[in-house]
Amino acid sequence: MHVMPLLLLIAGSAAVAGAARRTPVPAPLLLVAAGLVVSYVPGVPEYTLDPHIVLPLLLPPLLYTAATDSSYLDLRAQLRPVALLSVGYVLFATLAVGWAAYVLVPDLSLTAALVLGAVVAPPDAVAATAVARRVGLPSRVTTILQGESLVNDATAITAYKVALAAAVGEGATWAGGIGEFLLAALGGIGVGLVLMVPIHWMRTRLNEALLQNSLSLLTPFFAYAVAEQVHASGVLAVVVVALYLGHRNWEVDFATRLQEEAVWKMVAFILESAVFALIGLQLPVILKGLGAYEGASAAWYAVALFGIVVLTRFVWVYPATFLPRLLSARIREREENPTWKAPFIIGWAGMRGVVSLAIAFSIPLTVEGGEDFAGRDLILFLTFTTVIGTLVVQGLSLPPLIRLLKLPPRDQQAETLAEANAQAQASRAAEQRLEELLSDERNTLPPPLAVRLRAVLERRRNAVWERLGQVNTVTGETADDTYRRLSREMIGAERAVFVKLRNGRYIDDEMLRTLLRRLDLEEAAAFREAT
Repeated sequence: MHVMPLLLLIAGSAAVAGAARRTPVPAPLLLVAAGLVVSYVPGVPEYTLDPHIVLPLLLPPLLYTAATDSSYLDLRAQLRPVALLSVGYVLFATLAVGWAAYVLVPDLSLTAALVLGAVVAPPDAVAATAVARRVGLPSRVTTILQGESLVNDATAITAYKVALAAAVGEGATWAGGIGEFLLAALGGIGVGLVLMVPIHWMRTRLNEALLQNSLSLLTPFFAYAVAEQVHASGVLAVVVVALYLGHRNWEVDFATRLQEEAVWKMVAFILESAVFALIGLQLPVILKGLGAYEGASAAWYAVALFGIVVLTRFVWVYPATFLPRLLSARIREREENPTWKAPFIIGWAGMRGVVSLAIAFSIPLTVEGGEDFAGRDLILFLTFTTVIGTLVVQGLSLPPLIRLLKLPPRDQQAETLAEANAQAQASRAAEQRLEELLSDERNTLPPPLAVRLRAVLERRRNAVWERLGQVNTVTGETADDTYRRLSREMIGAERAVFVKLRNGRYIDDEMLRTLLRRLDLEEAAAFREAT
């Protein structure tokens, strides 16, 4: 791909994603729709999805940013449902969808059908995370979907390799397939465990935020490449490293965290936008190779396969939710009894995405003996229609479905109260430490500065409690909101004076940058995101 088409893809997808924020339509759906429309505009270059770019260059950073934003403790608490979905469901879907496709399509061999099953089996990490953020799913459901999407790609890629080996005549066996799966899974986890500690050690020893964030940007690619080099799962290696680094992120200095959050938000926004746009842009490429199949029969296969994929997920999700409770008294004692609603949402939230398309495009053109891979074009078409179908049908219907089922939302009051209690305990510890330091003559401060330290501490302690209090009847703001707004006005006034002094040549640009950075840090402290 030349530079100009790539720049147009990034700029166009970012513009559409930005516009989507002003509409009720989730950005992934609008991006896919825009890609479908633009793909037939005269003069638009052909964007072929190259698996050698998507898998090693796009997948690692997307997995990394999703995993660092996830909670290791929450995932550990939901380990059973996550494992049942990310491993059990993917293998079940590979076999079930593959067998159904073999029965449905007359000219499709069983091995080629199993390749198709492995390709469409994994819900996509990017799609699941993007939609879950937008629709506000309950925290437990979000954790399960995110955990599943972090790991299931590794299962699907391994299942695909085994099915492909059988399809191209390399002689795959059940024992060999199980062995390859275990090697990929254990190897990927092992590589992640080996890399995570030294990488974190380097992050805590580098003294500059710029160097630390350069290391952060390289980490997912390095972990993925090392694992793939030893024929292990690069996906699992990236996820293990990212979960560890995210869990220990508090040990890195504040400048690194501020910069890292901004950098990765930008990277994730650009990559997610480009990935969904690329899905829509594949339509001309997919249809070009479909000449051997009649339009009506191909459309029927697409609709039938979409229904099978959706049904297969429900067939797995409900037994996986309720059977463990029936079989284990310990689970019944430890966990609340689930209703049918949460499993229904998990079943319906199985959107497919770019990973499925990238795997499908990696199917070789020929098999052993130089013959064409029978059914490759149909597999590409059915993968594409399944991805589009799940994104559009399930993605559009998920928000109203959640409202219709009236799932219990996150308890904002309880979360704010827990935050306030945590802040109160931390403030008491900080206050005690401050008095200890001020009692030492080496730390003597003028009274106004000591008062300022105590005032900042008091402000931090009261800010969360104020969110629980009454709101201003005129503006609808809490006291905390009003404080933030007034603080911003004051900082804005200072910033305007600094710029005016620079324009009048009373200070130079270097001093302006120093003064503005000081104000930026104060504004960041005043407007830190409340979650």
